[in-house]
Amino acid sequence: MDKVMPPTPIKASTSNLDATPFPHLLASIDMGSNSFRLEIAELNKGRYKRVDYLKETVRLGAGLDAQGLLTEEAAQRGLACLARFAQRLKGFAPWQVRAVATQTLREAKNRDAFLTRANRALGYPIEVIAGREEARLIYQGVARLQPSELPRLVIDIGGRSTEMILGRGRLPQRAESFHVGSVSLSLTHFPGGRFTAEGFRAAQVAAGAELEEALMPFARGHWREALGSSGTVGAVSQLLQANEITDGTITPEGLRWCIEQCLAAGHIDELHLPGLKADRKAVLGGGLSILYTLAMQFDIEALRPARGALRQGVIFDLEERIEAARNHRLPDPRDAAVRELQQRFRVDTGHADRIRDRALALWQSLQGASRVDGDAARELAWASALHEIGMMVSHHDHHRHSAYLLSHVDAAGFSQSQLRRLATLVLGQRGELIKLAEHLHDKVLMAQVLCLRLAVILHHARIDLPAKLAVLQKGRTRNRLTLPRRWAEQHPRTVHLLQEEARRWALNGPTELDLNWA
Repeated sequence: MDKVMPPTPIKASTSNLDATPFPHLLASIDMGSNSFRLEIAELNKGRYKRVDYLKETVRLGAGLDAQGLLTEEAAQRGLACLARFAQRLKGFAPWQVRAVATQTLREAKNRDAFLTRANRALGYPIEVIAGREEARLIYQGVARLQPSELPRLVIDIGGRSTEMILGRGRLPQRAESFHVGSVSLSLTHFPGGRFTAEGFRAAQVAAGAELEEALMPFARGHWREALGSSGTVGAVSQLLQANEITDGTITPEGLRWCIEQCLAAGHIDELHLPGLKADRKAVLGGGLSILYTLAMQFDIEALRPARGALRQGVIFDLEERIEAARNHRLPDPRDAAVRELQQRFRVDTGHADRIRDRALALWQSLQGASRVDGDAARELAWASALHEIGMMVSHHDHHRHSAYLLSHVDAAGFSQSQLRRLATLVLGQRGELIKLAEHLHDKVLMAQVLCLRLAVILHHARIDLPAKLAVLQKGRTRNRLTLPRRWAEQHPRTVHLLQEEARRWALNGPTELDLNWA
């Protein structure tokens, strides 16, 4: 296997960090299955200070119908909330805000249509993140706000998923997401808000079945303390403390007391307990069932509320990206994920580096830029570094295998949306352009595709070439690739491939490609 060397990080210059009235503030939006949350914070020398926090119970997860489609009623609740968040974020530059969506939009078959409307309502791009990425960000929030060197288990029970993370210090060692949450269990096993013993038993069996695969990797011997993040844990902790059952620590005995109170009430409308907020009643049955199952299956004697959560983890992650942009010596957090994928899929990193360097040089000349920076350049660099991961599956049509893997892989720091864009770039590295027909309107992506395709052709023999061999220039309807005439005469096979490429762009590309021998 080739020695894996880290790809040269491609950084955004500080010029991309637009001026803003609030340069010291960062904001995150957590679009959960039950609630949407907006957090605005100030980070100063590692210290975290909350400036503002808004939360609305949207119950997006309750709006998925039997066909897996988000209903219009649920969509409208979400859009209205995002519009209100947008009012609070007036004046914030794009680099200061990161919005992430979780399990409901991972599931929704019509999520792209909703996201188009949601992006307009919020005014900032929304990223759908994978379950493991959600878990990683949750741990990052907890680890930064509640530091400890003890091996710990962190649990986050959301509306439609539950995340479990093992970690020590700031390093998550194992992160998983399970398809069970307080909203989904409550809808299925406590219909109409009715509490029954049969409902609790069935909900616990369902939760246990989903979590059973975690029994060994998250067993009691792997951790010394257990922390619970976010809404469900916080709500149950407040309930136990307000009723003087515990000091807020969640215990098996405390959970049994909570379940007994639900059964005694019989219905959410009859449940009146100090510390229980009205917006938590509808999902309490499912949340208690998951918590009790976790306590029993994983021998959790004491689960304490954590200070951090997903929204803080998103802000810390955003801070790392900004620092990488301001300080070119720091890597973007996603660079490490790219290196890990190269190792996992045994990428020929020498060739990947050739393609990356050539694609970026072509991009620089195409843009007429004095330096290579910005989001588009980083995407192109990552796509180049990973364009052959499909070779691990098969040499034949490896670009299609590469695209499939990138569309479905977990990669720390990347959202599902970003990975799909990289997959599109990798799919477009070779072959006819007709497969990219739906992307022809995206001028940036098609320019990235052109640079990657030309880099692959120029280095098709998998050998090094002079750094300044080729220049790509932009025109209104035609792009021009210039190569030395003498070099072209000595490499007729490459010229043949370039002529075939020009034919493809003439047939199906948004712009044509001219070849020039100088």
